[in-house]
Amino acid sequence: MRSEFEAALIAGGTAAATGLAGLGLVTLLSRRSPRLVAVMAPVVPVVAVAAAIALSGQAMFISPRDFALLMWIVVAAVPLAIAFGVVAARRLHQQTRVAAAAEAALVADRELERRRREMTSWISHDLRTPLAGMRAMTEALEDGVAPDPDRYLRQLRLEVDRLTDMVDDLLALSRLQSDGLHLKLTDVDVGDVVSDTLAATEPLARAQHVQLEGRADRGLIVNADSRELSRALTNLVVNAIRHTPADGRVHVSADLLSGDVRIAVTDQCGGIPEDDLAQLFEPGWTGNRARTPGDGAGLGLAVAQGVMAVHGGAVDVQSGDGGCTFTLSLPARG
Repeated sequence: MRSEFEAALIAGGTAAATGLAGLGLVTLLSRRSPRLVAVMAPVVPVVAVAAAIALSGQAMFISPRDFALLMWIVVAAVPLAIAFGVVAARRLHQQTRVAAAAEAALVADRELERRRREMTSWISHDLRTPLAGMRAMTEALEDGVAPDPDRYLRQLRLEVDRLTDMVDDLLALSRLQSDGLHLKLTDVDVGDVVSDTLAATEPLARAQHVQLEGRADRGLIVNADSRELSRALTNLVVNAIRHTPADGRVHVSADLLSGDVRIAVTDQCGGIPEDDLAQLFEPGWTGNRARTPGDGAGLGLAVAQGVMAVHGGAVDVQSGDGGCTFTLSLPARG
C-alpha cells in the first residue's frame, strides 16, 4: 500500500511540475503567436502524463523488462495523442476565428443598418423643411400676396439648388457605400479644379458675405476622376462657407508636399472641439457646440472622405482657435 501511495505521489508531483512548466511556456508563447499556442496547448497535458508514468514506473521498482515495455507503450501512445490533440486544437482555433469573424460581420451589418435608418430619418427631415418653405412661397405667389415676388422666386431657386445638392450627395454616398462608384481616371490639372470650384461656389460666398479666395501651384497633376475630385473639393468649400461668419474669409490652396498634392481649405468657423473631430466625417453629423446645424444634410464631408478613399488618397482636418483647415491629399502624377 505504501509503494502504491509513493507511486501515486510521484506521478501526481511529476504531472503537476511538468504541467506548470508547460503552462508557463504556453503563457509566454501566447504573447507572440496564438497559432503556436493552439499547437502547444494539447502537448502539455500529454507530456505531463507521459513524464508521470515514466517516473512513477521507475520508482515502483518493477523489472527492467516490464519498465521497458511500459516505456514502449508510452512512446507509441504519446505521439498519437499529441497528433490528435493538435488537430483538434487547430480545428477549434479555426472555428473560433470563423465564429469571431462572423460575429464581427454581424455587428458591422447591424451598425450599418442602424446608421442607414438614422440617415434616412435625417434626410427625410432635411428634405421636408425646405419643401414646406417652398410650398408656402408658391402658395403666396399663386394667391398674389407675396410682398416681393422677385425675392420669392430667387429664394425658390436657391432652395431648389440646395435640394439638388442634397440629393446628389445622397446618391454619391450610396454609391460609395455600395462600391458602385466607378472612377474615370485621367490626368487632372489641380489648378483647373481649384479655379472651377471657386467659380462655382462664388455665388454662395457672396450671398453669405464671405470672402472667397484661392491659389494653386502650376503643374500639379494627379491621376483622378475630375468630376469626383471636384465634388469632394466643392463639398469642403461649401462647408467652409456655410460655417464662416459674415465678413469672414475662406482660403483654398494647392501645393506639392513630399510627393503628394495637398488641397487645403481654410475657414474661420471658430474651431472645433477635439471631441467632435472624430465625428466630422460621419454621415448626418451637422455639429453641436462647434457647428450648429446648417443648410446641408451633413453628407458633404462623408462624401469627400469616401471619394478620397477610392482614389487612394485621404482627407484630414486640423482645428485651431480661429478656424479649421480641411486637406485633400492625392499622390502627384509622376
